[in-house]
Amino acid sequence: MDEQELIRQVQDGSERAFAQIMTLYKDRIVNYLYQFTGDYQKAVELSQETFVRVYFKAGKYRPIAPLSSWIYTIASNLAKTDAKRVKRMPTVSIEELPNHFSAGTYYEDPADPGLTRNLREALESLHPRYRIPVVLKDVEGFSQEEIARIINRPVGTVKARISRGRDQLKKQLEKASEDKAYPAKQGVHENGRA
Repeated sequence: MDEQELIRQVQDGSERAFAQIMTLYKDRIVNYLYQFTGDYQKAVELSQETFVRVYFKAGKYRPIAPLSSWIYTIASNLAKTDAKRVKRMPTVSIEELPNHFSAGTYYEDPADPGLTRNLREALESLHPRYRIPVVLKDVEGFSQEEIARIINRPVGTVKARISRGRDQLKKQLEKASEDKAYPAKQGVHENGRA
């Protein structure tokens, strides 16, 4: 059964059709939201809210765009709203927290010397106006035209944001790579010993 028929059935109240839509999109939406938030639990919560809205707003869906675009638009809007809410929340610097852990208890996977962490941090540093198009294009595989429909911006704007976002990611990753290649020489005395 095609997606348009599924959403039509959801509009008629079919929970079975809704379950099929969730099966088709749940993992993709969680992954997309995880790329956006960097927090798996938050991604799961936002994806659940996305599907609640899909179910209750199914009557508003119009088949002018693919169903996936509509679902990703809902998820993107929820993620942006959540990011604004989190930004307004007071934060505490990690340096202000007491250290209850002994040095040397941190485990780093030797097969992945920080690349995943660096990429995650670089993605998180992007402003949502760049992060959303980059993730939709490079992680989720949407075309620029589909992204334009999802974020309700012209295709030219989408192209520019993807380009700028990729450029910022590249700079962040290069900086992280340089920082690792040339660690600060703290605690070294004149004779070369700490």
